[in-house]
Amino acid sequence: MNQARPIISATPSAQALALAAVDGDDETADTAAEAESRALQVPPGHHGDRLDRALAALVPEFSRSYLGQLVEAGAAQVNGRAVAKPAHRLRAGDRIDIELRPTPMSQAFVPQPMALDVVHEDEHLAVIDKPAGLVVHPAPGHWSGTLLNGLLARDERARQLPRAGIVHRLDRDTSGLMVVARSRPAMDALVAAIAARRVTREYLALAHRPWTGPAEREVDAPIGRDPRNRLRMAVVDLDRNAGKPAQTGVQLLQNAEHGCLLRCALRTGRTHQIRVHLAQLRHPLVADALYGGAPAAGLQRQALHARRLAFQHPITGEPLAFEAPLPADLAAALADWGLTMPA
Repeated sequence: MNQARPIISATPSAQALALAAVDGDDETADTAAEAESRALQVPPGHHGDRLDRALAALVPEFSRSYLGQLVEAGAAQVNGRAVAKPAHRLRAGDRIDIELRPTPMSQAFVPQPMALDVVHEDEHLAVIDKPAGLVVHPAPGHWSGTLLNGLLARDERARQLPRAGIVHRLDRDTSGLMVVARSRPAMDALVAAIAARRVTREYLALAHRPWTGPAEREVDAPIGRDPRNRLRMAVVDLDRNAGKPAQTGVQLLQNAEHGCLLRCALRTGRTHQIRVHLAQLRHPLVADALYGGAPAAGLQRQALHARRLAFQHPITGEPLAFEAPLPADLAAALADWGLTMPA
C-alpha cells in the first residue's frame, strides 16, 4: 500500500489560462483586467437579427447569454448610439461597437499557489489528498481558490489538459483521495476506466442512528435532480423523472449509541451519491444538512472521507492502491462516539 505523504508547495506560474464564457454565467465581470473593444459590421445574413444573436455569431468565443449581459450592462453601441436591449433588431451594414470584458469563468482558470498534499506523482498522474473545505473546480460562488487553481500553479503539464487533468470530483466538504492526470493519454484512459467501473473508490462515513439489519447492503437506486428542490439530488423514479442508475455498496464497520461508522464503495459516480443513498436508508451523514444530517460529535461538515483509491496505472498497467488517514476532525468525532478506526 502506497503511503508516502510529501507536502508539496505550489510555485507561481508565469502564464494564466483563460476560457471563453459558457451559457449559464449569471453576472458580468467586476474586474480590473483590461477589456477589449471590438468594432463589427452586421453582414447581410444577419439582417433583422437580435443584437445578442448576431453578436454570438460574430464573437463566437463568448456565449450568447454572456454577450446579452454585456449589452444590458451598457457595453454595446449600434451606429454610435448606446443600446442596452439584447433584443434590439439590426440591419445589414450596422456598426456594432462592444467592450468585451473578461468573464468570471475566464478569470477563474488561473494559477493560484497553494499547499497540496500529494500522495503520489509520476509522469502521467498524481494522487491528491484533498482537505475538507477545498472546492475542486471553479463554479458560481467559487471562482478562485479551488483545487484546479492549485494544480495550474504547481504543474506546467496541467495547463495543457482540460480541467487541469481533473477526471473526477469530491464535494467541497468531503475529504480524501483524488487522482488527476498529468498527460492527455492518461486523462483519456482514466476517464474511460472510471466510466467502466475499473477504479475502486471507498469512503468512510459517519452516519446518524445505529445500524440495523444486514451488516452489508447493496443500494441500487437511481439518482436525479430532486423535483421538489432543484438544489439537491434525490432517489427518483425513472419512469417519471430524469435520472441515472446509481449503485453503492454499504458495510457496517461499528455501531455507536448515536450512530454508525460505515464503509461505502461507489459502483457508479453520481452527484452526491453516497449522501443521497445513506439519507434514503435513513442514515444521513453527520452534519450533512442538505440531506437530513445535523452537527454531532463536534463535526460541522459532512462526515465523509475518501479513504481508499485503487486502479491500474493508465499507461504502465501497474496496480496502484492508496489510503488516506482520517483527518483530525473525523478522528476526533470517532473518538467522541467511542468508535475506533478500522484496520
